[in-house]
Amino acid sequence: MYRRLQILVEFIARALAIAGGFVLLCLIVLTCVSIIGRALVPLDIGLGPIRGIYDMTEIGMAAAIFAFLPWAQLSEAHARVDLFQPIMPKSMDRFLDLAFNLAMLLVAAVGTWRLYLGMQDKLSFGETTLIAQIPVWQGYAASLHGAMGFIIVAAFCVLRSGRRMAGLPD
Repeated sequence: MYRRLQILVEFIARALAIAGGFVLLCLIVLTCVSIIGRALVPLDIGLGPIRGIYDMTEIGMAAAIFAFLPWAQLSEAHARVDLFQPIMPKSMDRFLDLAFNLAMLLVAAVGTWRLYLGMQDKLSFGETTLIAQIPVWQGYAASLHGAMGFIIVAAFCVLRSGRRMAGLPD
């Protein structure tokens, strides 16, 4: 059962990270096209920068960052200070790992909850971006996918840490 859950969680984290990478690649292409268009403005051939590129970049970057969080959590790639780890007993290290994962689960849950409330707020007021007039709630909704994946992965990491404390294999 644990192995199936591990495979599912790894699939979710990997799929979100790949989606985040795809969003970044799209933003790179859009930015390059916009810069080329900006350079062609003096030629007066009807080409120019992409209108609202800053708005699209802002929304895309937020969505990509949230999409990368589950993979960072699963692979234990978040920044940690392991100054005293070499001199700590293994049991204390495993306990701190569990405490860290519990804290990350709390951060993921609270952050996702607040992101959802922010999305509802932007949706109810109909707020749009300044230049492209993109509804702001769409950026929140795009980020919410990664945030929900973050909760799932963080909960699995708590389970994984608990298993390590009990001496069970990963």
